[in-house]
Amino acid sequence: MKLTVIRRFGMLLAPSLAFCLATGTAQAQTAPAGNPYLTNIPGISLPNIPAYLGLIGSMATFKPSVAAKPYSMAASLPRDQKLALMQAMMALMPSMGIRDAMSFMTTKYKVKDGLTFDDVKQSMELRANSLNFKKVGESPMWKDFQAVLGDMDAPRMEVYHYCDIAAGRAVLKAAPEAISYLPCRIAIMEDANKQLWVLTLDWDLAWLDTVNGKMGIDNELGKFAKDIRDKMDNIMQAAANGDI
Repeated sequence: MKLTVIRRFGMLLAPSLAFCLATGTAQAQTAPAGNPYLTNIPGISLPNIPAYLGLIGSMATFKPSVAAKPYSMAASLPRDQKLALMQAMMALMPSMGIRDAMSFMTTKYKVKDGLTFDDVKQSMELRANSLNFKKVGESPMWKDFQAVLGDMDAPRMEVYHYCDIAAGRAVLKAAPEAISYLPCRIAIMEDANKQLWVLTLDWDLAWLDTVNGKMGIDNELGKFAKDIRDKMDNIMQAAANGDI
């Protein structure tokens, strides 16, 4: 199974995928030794063929909703059908644990040695301002761990919320459910080895180039999406390098 296909489904439904992995619904069969197509891709297993065929059957009868006007909500998929579809889609994923799955769906940069947490935060905010990327909030999670849970050993971690008003409006007009992913978030986190990282959800939509009709994303929305990803990547790299 090509990695582009794996990436396509994983990125499209990241939150639901995380839930399925955490609850143990992921099922995969071990790839037979000597498979010539997998010899250079360690750790990848063949898909669960029956589930994969079931997924194809489900998608063949699925009719995408078309927004009658901006901000139109799509019909909700019944929970049992949604769960069945997600379980079938898990057959397209390699055999990996929840940590690997989350890493796979994340863009992250290791911070340059010698920079402090506040150095990284300052660089991030300066670069965001220069790109007119508005900071709309922040969540100092580690302080909540201390105050609420009494956990004084948790490393420092903070999540910052950013928004591009024009891009946000364009996204919500096309798919108002996307508000659950907004605003965009960039995190700074210290890991177990005292190494700092800058992270976000991978917003790369390049995989849509292989989808017929690009899932209804028009040129204007596609341009907004690319602009947002480019800005976030620019901000994250500046933060990781301590650029002023």
